[in-house]
Amino acid sequence: MPDASPLTLDSVSVLLVWTAIAIYALAFIAYAVDLARRGAVAVDARDAAAKTARERELVAAVPGYAGPGAGRTGIVEQMRAEEASSEEALNAPVGRRPRLVWARIGTSLTVLAFLFHLGGDVTRGIAAGRVPWSNMYEFALTGTLLIVAVYLGVLFRYDLRFLGTFIAGLVVVLLGGTAIWFYTDIVPLMDPLKSVWLVIHVFVASLATALFALAFGLSVLQLMQARRERRLTAAARADTAGESAGQGTGTTKTGPRFLRTLPSADVLESLAYRFAILGFIFWTFTLIAGSIWANDAWGRYWGFDTKEVWTFVIWVLYAGYIHARATRGWRGSRSAWLSIIGFGAVLFNFTIVNMFFKGLHAYSGLS
Repeated sequence: MPDASPLTLDSVSVLLVWTAIAIYALAFIAYAVDLARRGAVAVDARDAAAKTARERELVAAVPGYAGPGAGRTGIVEQMRAEEASSEEALNAPVGRRPRLVWARIGTSLTVLAFLFHLGGDVTRGIAAGRVPWSNMYEFALTGTLLIVAVYLGVLFRYDLRFLGTFIAGLVVVLLGGTAIWFYTDIVPLMDPLKSVWLVIHVFVASLATALFALAFGLSVLQLMQARRERRLTAAARADTAGESAGQGTGTTKTGPRFLRTLPSADVLESLAYRFAILGFIFWTFTLIAGSIWANDAWGRYWGFDTKEVWTFVIWVLYAGYIHARATRGWRGSRSAWLSIIGFGAVLFNFTIVNMFFKGLHAYSGLS
C-alpha cells in the first residue's frame, strides 16, 4: 500500500480556511437568532408602552374622549424612547452593554473563526514564502480577514453586534466562493509583483475594502430603518387626522421587528459616513501607490488599464458620496444608495474585472 502524501502547509491552510468558514456560518446563525429575539423583546416592550400610554390617556381625558392627537403622541413617544435606548446602547462601554446571550455567542464564534482564518492566511503566506495577497484567492483571503478584524476592532468602541449577521454572512459567501472557485496553487511571483509596493499597495486596498464593507452594511440597515420611520410618521399623521387611531402602536406594518432595537436612520448614516471617509483615505493612498508602482514596473504612472480605470471609478464614487453629503445636503436614502453603489463597484472590480477583462493587471491566477 503506497504511503499517503505528506501534509503541506498549503493544504493545512485550506483546512483552516474551511474550518473558519464553518464557524462563520455558525456565527451567522447565532447572530440571526439574536436579531429574532431582539424583535420579540421589542414587541413586548412596545405593547407594554402602548398599554401604559392608553391608561394615561383614559385617566387624563374627558370621559369618552381621548383628545385629538392622542394616538400620534403615543407613536412619537415610542419612537423617541426607542431611539434614546438604542443610541445609549450603541455607545455603551463593553462592560455595560446589554447581556444579549445569542449576540455574545455570535461574537465568540466570530473571534474563533477569525483565529482559524488568520491561521489559514498566515500558513498560506509561509508556504508561498511571501505576503499572501498576490492573486484573487489570496487577496480575498486577506480582504475578508480584514473585514472581520475591523468589525471586531470597532466593537470595542461601538456596540455593532446588530451588524454581525451581515458581516458573518458576507464573509461566508465571499470566503466560501473564493475557496470553491478562486483557489490556485502556489506559483512564483511575476516580475512586476516583485516589489515592496505589493506589500503596501494591496494591503491598504484590502483595508479600504473592509471599511467600505462596514459602511455598506450600515447603509443597508439605514434604508430599512428610514423606511420604518417613514411608516411610523405616516401612521402618526393618520392618527392625528382621526383616520386610523391606534394603528401606529398596534397594527401598522413597519418592517422587521428587530429594527426597533437599532439606532435611528440618522445615526446609522453618520456611522456609515465615518467608515466611508476612513476607507476613502486608504483608497486614495491605494490609487497614488498604484501609480507609483506602475511607473516602477512599466515606466508610466497611468495607462488607462482596465484595473486602473475601475480603481479611479471607485475613488470618484466615494469622493462624490462624501462631497455630496457634506456640501450638497445629500442625506438620507440618496446618501445610502451612493454608499451601496460604491461598494458594488468594489465587488465588481474584484470579481468581474479580474476574471473577464484583459490588461496588465492580469494577476488573478485563474487560467
